[in-house]
This record gives sequence, C-alpha cells and structure tokens, in this order.
Amino acid sequence: SQYDYVIDCIDTVAAKLELVTRCIALQVKIISAMGTGNKFDPSSLVVTDISKTHGCPLSRIMRKELRKRGINHLKVVYSTEPPMPAALDGDGKPIPGSVAFVPPVMGLIMAGEAVKDICGVKPN
Repeated sequence: SQYDYVIDCIDTVAAKLELVTRCIALQVKIISAMGTGNKFDPSSLVVTDISKTHGCPLSRIMRKELRKRGINHLKVVYSTEPPMPAALDGDGKPIPGSVAFVPPVMGLIMAGEAVKDICGVKPN
C-alpha cells in the first residue's frame, strides 16, 4: 500500500466496513470516527479500541459487523456523552443532527493520533 495511515470519517456503515477491512488486509494503520450525532460536548471524545466503546449506536453496529469479518480491534474516536433527543421528521422518525463544533474536534483528535502513531509516540 502507498498509504502510511488512513483517517476514516465516512458516515455510512458499509463504506466504513469496506475501508477498515481493506486497511487491515493491507496492514495500513487506521483510526475510525464513530458517531457525533446529537452530541454537544467535544470534551467527551475519547480515543480507544472499538471493543471498549459503550453507548454509541454506530460503535455497536461496527463492533458486530467487524466481528463477523474476524476483526476484533480497531482504533476509534467516539463520544461518551449520552445523545440529546433527536428531532423527528414528518413520519416521526428521528433525525440525527450534529453541531458545527463537535465533528471538527473529532477530526483534529484523529489527526493528532495519526501523527503520534507515525512518529512512534506512545500513549501516557
């Protein structure tokens, strides 16, 4: 592979799974963003292994689908904050929304993790 590191910020599960599966097969390091929908507190973002996430619907789906593919570990950033209630569409279905400042903070955390990993900086 020509890539040193992949930062996954894809929103769809199928595309996330494909990217993670390919990176692992090619032994390319990857960090994956989990959901920020209906989250307001960027200080609740945590870097961890997907096996240690809780309370995040996207993490739950990804864990389940990755296990089916024989993948038990993935470095992720997710929010420990309980989501705020979602607005409802005309059919009464929830519409996840995000505020302008949480996703960029997640992206910056992911970029920092990638640089630390590439440089060999060990976590505290």
